[in-house]
Amino acid sequence: MKEQGASTTTCALSTFIHLFMPNTSNNPQEKTPAPAIRAYLGGSFDPVHNGHLEVAMSVYQHLLPIATQLQRTLHVSLLPNARSPFKTQSTDPNHRLNMLKLATENTPIQISELELWQGPPVYTIDSVRTLRQQYPNDSLIFIMGMDSAHSLDKWKDGLRLTDHVNLWVFNRQSSTHMSDGISEKFSDSIIFSGKKIASVQDIATLQSQLPLSLQAHITDSPIKLLVPTIQRSSDSSSSNSTDPTSTDLKSTDLKNAIQGRIYIDSRPITAVSSTQIREQLLKLDNQTNKMPVAQRQIASIASINDIISNTESNPLAKWLNPAVYHYIIAHQLYSAVQFR
Repeated sequence: MKEQGASTTTCALSTFIHLFMPNTSNNPQEKTPAPAIRAYLGGSFDPVHNGHLEVAMSVYQHLLPIATQLQRTLHVSLLPNARSPFKTQSTDPNHRLNMLKLATENTPIQISELELWQGPPVYTIDSVRTLRQQYPNDSLIFIMGMDSAHSLDKWKDGLRLTDHVNLWVFNRQSSTHMSDGISEKFSDSIIFSGKKIASVQDIATLQSQLPLSLQAHITDSPIKLLVPTIQRSSDSSSSNSTDPTSTDLKSTDLKNAIQGRIYIDSRPITAVSSTQIREQLLKLDNQTNKMPVAQRQIASIASINDIISNTESNPLAKWLNPAVYHYIIAHQLYSAVQFR
């Protein structure tokens, strides 16, 4: 079965290269730059943790050999929002941005500040429209958990996300928070299925749980998320710029001729949530605050050392980049002091 799956992927990639490789003429004036591949993982990142990076890196590593073979630039970005609308308190955007920079240092993962300085609520549909306007010919991918994909019909214009972007969906377990498409939903809680391998039946079940109007967009290959927008437009049998569903690339909506596809990724991802980390940090802070000043400093240093050495007894060691944890301690974030 694995050999058959690998053969199918290779065949799909070969077909894709044949159809969509950039012009390789020796004449520089005749060369057409290949559209870039841009994938986004959104959330409040309050704080950013290893689960976020694992998801982003998983997508990056999966797409990199394909992008290299297609001679296309690959960008995988974290997309922080200004403030979670579901929280009465949220860490300052400057702090969250600084932690994101520390967490992504020496990695290929980028940071998009598209939403960070906007006043909430910021809706995902508005963000994807903006991205499509900025990058009309690029392959755009939004990364989310299956629980978010299940509830797209409850978001503001959630069923129209695929008019502008493709979706890369991880099999995340259900969350207790209901989302309405405000841009905080993708990754504040990264809690995924513990199964190592999803069966064909599992995938079929997941597909059936998506809103009915989106089920036709499901693809079994991430390669099909990379069809250039301009090629999609040329595949259309007709175009009417006055029609709100027009496929004209010059239209203000910049919709694709063939709507975005949805790829369900069943690979296992670390189970962790930002809420759990905040609770653990507050608990640790409460414990250290009861100590004398000298012991308190030693305790903080010990926790940092635990994270650096990945000590199993300290759960923060599994979740936080040491530089991020040091930043949290230095700025007294997620502590009792912060909420006084």
